[in-house]
Amino acid sequence: MHLNDQALWAIKLALQKSIMEQSDIVPVLRGFVFSETDDGLVVENPPILEFVEQEEEEQTDADV
Repeated sequence: MHLNDQALWAIKLALQKSIMEQSDIVPVLRGFVFSETDDGLVVENPPILEFVEQEEEEQTDADV
């Protein structure tokens, strides 16, 4: 039994999310639900990363 590419990417994504959020990766890994396929194990509930765009604040010169 082995991990397929999707499962490996799910683990990589979990690690990246953990680093970005400065959180423990263990609960995420424990929560993974695996299914066995002909290509190997897949993760049924991979982590999701949400990206929030931050608008750049415009700097204005103070009136003299």
